[in-house]
Amino acid sequence: MTISVAMTVNGKSVSGKVEARTLLVQFLREHLGLTGTHVGCDTSQCGACVVHVDGKSIKSCTILACQLDGAKVTTIEGLAPSADKLHPMQEAFRENHALQCGFCTPGMVMSAIDMVKRNNYQLDEKTVRRELEGNLCRCTGYHNIVKAILAAAPAMKSAGV
Repeated sequence: MTISVAMTVNGKSVSGKVEARTLLVQFLREHLGLTGTHVGCDTSQCGACVVHVDGKSIKSCTILACQLDGAKVTTIEGLAPSADKLHPMQEAFRENHALQCGFCTPGMVMSAIDMVKRNNYQLDEKTVRRELEGNLCRCTGYHNIVKAILAAAPAMKSAGV
């Protein structure tokens, strides 16, 4: 059974016909070609698939595409304001060497942005580490990820994002 779905992804209206069981992560990757959102575990444990839906971070492997008809979705590809200017969180990850293989990075960045906003741009190391529990990184040990998030919070506030 196919279902029509329409939503806004990274500021653009998109639509398509999908099987009723199509997950958002599958819709993004397979139907829209937005492969920055990764599938890491198929069990919603790793956080590699985190995107923003109506401004809040969710694991896109936990929700059906048809449930988001009319929603606004932002993926890692939709963060940077231009091709030559990164989002402050992306820039902080780059500056603080907060990635190695990069597989978890899109989900980490998306989770971190929501974390910063939910905490009103005021974070400490303990809060960041606690809130990252749903995002797994097998390479970095998290130290530079935490540094990047703490560095990005005031930059995001200054930029108004």
